[in-house]
Amino acid sequence: MSAVTFELDHVFVMSSVGAPEGERLLRAGVPEGPPNTHPGQGTACRRFPLGNTYIELLWVRDEQEVRSENVRMTQLWERWSGRSGEACPFGVVLRPSGEDVSPPFDTWEYRPTYLPSPLAIHVARDVPLTEPGFFYLPFQPNRARLGELASQTGKALATLTHVTFGGPQPARSPAARIVQASGWFTTQPAAQHVMTLRLTGGRAVVDLRPGLPLVLAW
Repeated sequence: MSAVTFELDHVFVMSSVGAPEGERLLRAGVPEGPPNTHPGQGTACRRFPLGNTYIELLWVRDEQEVRSENVRMTQLWERWSGRSGEACPFGVVLRPSGEDVSPPFDTWEYRPTYLPSPLAIHVARDVPLTEPGFFYLPFQPNRARLGELASQTGKALATLTHVTFGGPQPARSPAARIVQASGWFTTQPAAQHVMTLRLTGGRAVVDLRPGLPLVLAW
């Protein structure tokens, strides 16, 4: 790829129903925005805004919907139900950084019922459950969404500058290699799945494990 044409929209982490793990983020100083549900997809989430992105704690609220024919290939059910085992509980959601809105890797189009036609989420192909799922939004919804989330916090938000994925098996799928080439995403060996988010604004390291497989470096 000649130039990076994408940037991070947000990351998600599979959580328990209702995401009680979110209290760890609150205690660490990350504010909370309004929650969200995904009709027809069978999932819901709590959202925690940063200056340029947000952390989404995602859970399954309707097994029948999330395992339906339209949603099944997203592997959201497998990531959620297997999050305490070998399945990687993370998702990396990208958006265009310029006028080129074509996906940076090979994808299939997922058309959830909560998105107006003809919008679709592009899901990376050939990504094993042992590494994060990679998703691409060929539009830029995060600008307005971040404003909505941040306006309710009333405070300055730290900016996410780097994401490191750690796991028993490094992320080596074609999509992972392309995202790593962007420079803000790296992968490294770890005994268990963990995601380190490097933020501006400080030098502290806050490890939210074992309840939440996140490390905040800020």
